[in-house]
Amino acid sequence: MFPYLDKGNFERSKILVLATTCSVVTSLTITAMVIYKVTAHTGDKLLAGTTSLIYIQLHGSEAESDEQNLNNHQGFLPGSEQTFKIHCKVSLGELISVTLYSKPFMGFLYNQWFCDKILVNTPEGDEILFPCYCWLDCNDEKLVLRPAKASLVFQDTNLIAQRQRMRQLEEQQKLFRWHVYAEGTPQVIDYDTASALPAEVRFSFTKESDFYSSAGKQLAALKLTGLADSRKSWESISQLGVIICGSRGKTIEYTREHWDEDEFFGYQFLNGLNPMMIQRCSKLPVNFPVTNDMVKDSLRGSSLEQEMKKGKIFLSDYKMLDGLVGNVVSGRQQYLTAPLVLLYCNPHGMMLPIAIQLKQKPSKENPIFIPTDSKADWKLAKIFVRNAEFGVHEVDFHLLRTHLLAEVFTVSTLRNLPSPHPLYKLLFPHIRYTLQINIMARNDLISKDGAITVYSGVGGESLVKLLKRATASLTYSALCLPENIAERGLENVPHYYYRDDGMKLWNIINKFVAAFLSHYYQTDAHVQKDTELHRWISEIFTNGFLGRDGSGIPSSFKTVTELIKFVTMVIFTASAQHAAVNNGQFDLGGWMPNYPTALRKPPPKVKGQTTEDSILETLPDVSTTVNGMAVLRLLSKDSADHYPLGYFPENLYDEEVPCKLIEEFQKDLKELSDLIEERNKKLALPYIYLNPKTVDNSVAI
Repeated sequence: MFPYLDKGNFERSKILVLATTCSVVTSLTITAMVIYKVTAHTGDKLLAGTTSLIYIQLHGSEAESDEQNLNNHQGFLPGSEQTFKIHCKVSLGELISVTLYSKPFMGFLYNQWFCDKILVNTPEGDEILFPCYCWLDCNDEKLVLRPAKASLVFQDTNLIAQRQRMRQLEEQQKLFRWHVYAEGTPQVIDYDTASALPAEVRFSFTKESDFYSSAGKQLAALKLTGLADSRKSWESISQLGVIICGSRGKTIEYTREHWDEDEFFGYQFLNGLNPMMIQRCSKLPVNFPVTNDMVKDSLRGSSLEQEMKKGKIFLSDYKMLDGLVGNVVSGRQQYLTAPLVLLYCNPHGMMLPIAIQLKQKPSKENPIFIPTDSKADWKLAKIFVRNAEFGVHEVDFHLLRTHLLAEVFTVSTLRNLPSPHPLYKLLFPHIRYTLQINIMARNDLISKDGAITVYSGVGGESLVKLLKRATASLTYSALCLPENIAERGLENVPHYYYRDDGMKLWNIINKFVAAFLSHYYQTDAHVQKDTELHRWISEIFTNGFLGRDGSGIPSSFKTVTELIKFVTMVIFTASAQHAAVNNGQFDLGGWMPNYPTALRKPPPKVKGQTTEDSILETLPDVSTTVNGMAVLRLLSKDSADHYPLGYFPENLYDEEVPCKLIEEFQKDLKELSDLIEERNKKLALPYIYLNPKTVDNSVAI
């Protein structure tokens, strides 16, 4: 046919003709194809970019695209936006999902990619947002993204969407499993180490490096000073100044100067690390036989009965500690007490202690201490109360009521709510980093060789016993601030800034949650039909609150109102309540006598024998003090990766209503922040812990 060609030339000519023909056919095919424009947004986190090969596939109600490699010669750089065209033979119909997966470059070079979101512009002119905000690794797993538009399970009528919704939950339930940490306590995530967690719930590289860097610097500083291993007693209270020098802050300086004053001691029941214990006293407990003669000087001629009728007498009862045996620290037995503290709100609005009994059972060897006792007796009695405060605060009000409950809410959310669910979107900012910080706490703080176990009087077996007692007594109303304040009779106590700021924050969160959820659940019937929602609350009730009907925690929802209240509590717990009990730990506890982690001598059995030397012998030794302080400093430190309440870095919505509600929420928070800052200008000791600027979205430290 081509006589002038030899065999080799002929074969090469065939290839050329075929290639030209294919090119023409491809060109003709492409011109007839439907084009989808895809924009991939890489996160701006450190190491968010990748050189791995990224593949994408679009899934619609009518068809799906071929898988396409999105890589170009630039790779995916942190903070970049790159646009690609996906050619399809036909329109895909309504876009249901996007699948992403990754392969190593050249078969062996790979690194993770943090994808913020995928934007798809359809041939019909729509722009559809597919939020991602997680890491994509080079493995066999594929990441399936759903559109940003929220939907309830019964609203997803497309069969493909329903299957994907179910498949996502099946995969999530395999990844996020419940585990019994200790019988009688809330269940936790079934991972032993933070590094084993799925990438999407781990710390960012920035947060992780910052956290470990801070911990390392503090440990190195302690070693250099030679204090970390010293078992000596302090020579004087003033000597403690050497370890807080360089610690700037108005609150810690105020604490150092006023820690042993009655006014500050009483103030902390309202605005300290644990503003949750104090309650109005209308009748003395039978095991606390305080007489009018004991308190006549404090009440200035009035009687307990008269002041109780006026609502001026208050009680803080640490009975939860009764019978617990102190830990052994540095080879030495430590001592725990279960005090009762009687307080009086005087005509000037100051909350003052008027009687302290250090054990629950009254006896001759369990005296009631009063302000007119010797200065040393009264000081030591208050120190024992502050040590009891450490135990109850850290185990019950901090560990259980914020960290462990936040973990329960997080695990149930990840297991039972798919990404299109409106409640998943609402809670997503409030579950960030919680699983990792809690695993680290279990491994580094309350494990056999953890800091709390090694340096705390309430560590070890007593910690688990206390945690079980706290879990057994936990109620729904105690977690809902308006009810909690009313139950404790504290509606009208003056200078209760935790209550004032907390109630305003609760109402702001409640307003936002009510508007948000009412947009998606427009009737009570919608709540009742949402099977995913009911699995979510059922697991919280069963795995978190151990199925205790007496807790008052709902096991199901019947109305929108019930749902709004519960979700308000969830967000308040993970954000505001955690900030209130966490952020001031170093400010108020860094000065050790105000918050001793352990006490080396038992409580006095008689009055009149305490001296300044015996107080120093009772307080923690040097090593226990400085190591305890280091932990409190680390736990109170702002993270480099800090997301304050109301700040949502993820773009999870493309609907007008939720976006507008978020703007209103942020405006309300800003107004509250301004009010708090203006009030604080007039206070000798500002209350800063519920300023929305300093409240994290989640339990992340």
